[in-house]
Amino acid sequence: FRRHLEEAINQLLKHELTVFLDYEPYERKGVHSGNSRNGFYDRTFKTEYGELQLRIPRDRNGEFQQQTVAPYKRSNDTLEQFVIHLYEKGITTDEIAHLIERMYGHHYTKQTVSNLTKLVAEDVQAFHERKLENRYACIYLDATQIPIRRNTVEKESVYIAIWITEDGIKEVLDFTIAPTESAHVWEEWMQELYHRGVADVLLFISDGLTGMTDAIHRVYPKAKHQVCCVHVARNIAKKVRVKDRAEILSDFKTVYHAIDKKEALQALEQFQSKWKKTYPRVIDAVVKNEQLLTFYEFPTSIRRSIYSTNLIEAFNKEIKRYIKRKEQFPNEEALERFLVTRFLEYNHKFSMRCHRGFDQAKPELVAMFESLENGT
Repeated sequence: FRRHLEEAINQLLKHELTVFLDYEPYERKGVHSGNSRNGFYDRTFKTEYGELQLRIPRDRNGEFQQQTVAPYKRSNDTLEQFVIHLYEKGITTDEIAHLIERMYGHHYTKQTVSNLTKLVAEDVQAFHERKLENRYACIYLDATQIPIRRNTVEKESVYIAIWITEDGIKEVLDFTIAPTESAHVWEEWMQELYHRGVADVLLFISDGLTGMTDAIHRVYPKAKHQVCCVHVARNIAKKVRVKDRAEILSDFKTVYHAIDKKEALQALEQFQSKWKKTYPRVIDAVVKNEQLLTFYEFPTSIRRSIYSTNLIEAFNKEIKRYIKRKEQFPNEEALERFLVTRFLEYNHKFSMRCHRGFDQAKPELVAMFESLENGT
């Protein structure tokens, strides 16, 4: 038993480093990745089956921090908690069952493992029903595609929202799952948010999905909407010639990197004047985008955080790294259990941290809420 458990945990540690580096051992893509494997260090770990000799993998840059075995912890919890821990880390029920059955025969079948992981379902319900604040400074909206089985396997949209309060505390607010991304689904989600007691939102930040501004204003008519400037830049890049791409993107960057809105409007005018004859439709779409410069109406200290959806896109990318080995989820409930585990970890991590610039911006944000509530 001890030998099998030791082998299983060491394999999981190797897999965790592979996910972190994003390439398999000896894979060519790792040659110029900027980081690589750098051997192991030994560590003992006491269990009820005896002391395990673990080999903790290292990376060349010293950035990898394994999570399979808690840092500085020298003994395990119950086997049931260990199974749940493996599941939370993205190991499939088939894989967990295989590992456990090697130690316990048929006492821990695939179904038994599945039943154990359903304990996490209580966290899912609690997450969806938890008490929310009545107002948020900004809410980031983004959908990411994840494979899920419904008779057949297809990628579906997981709608995720991250909010930041006026105190600068950020958290995954909630999520929903639908076959495709649409403004209609976002509107339904916002209606649920409103009915859960969220009365006021200063700013929503999203990509350029058609219909989003109208959907937001039907639920939160006083809220402002910022379209991700990085998405606008990507869209420009797709529609211009390669030889012009670097120059036109550099010119566009001066628009959303300006000191204030006045300077941004001047930069936009210069951008239009320079490129409108060459790319009339592309430039016309940018100039007519009323949600392009909304972030300039907010405090200077937080503008770098709110002109794009980079914050939530980086989080969603991390989610995809975790699920890479699972390939698919057998049903929606399994996906929800996995997601909520990640969300709770994220929320705990940032529960006491003020997001950059929000401490300086708080007085202005409070004043903006007062104006919103007074209708001024």
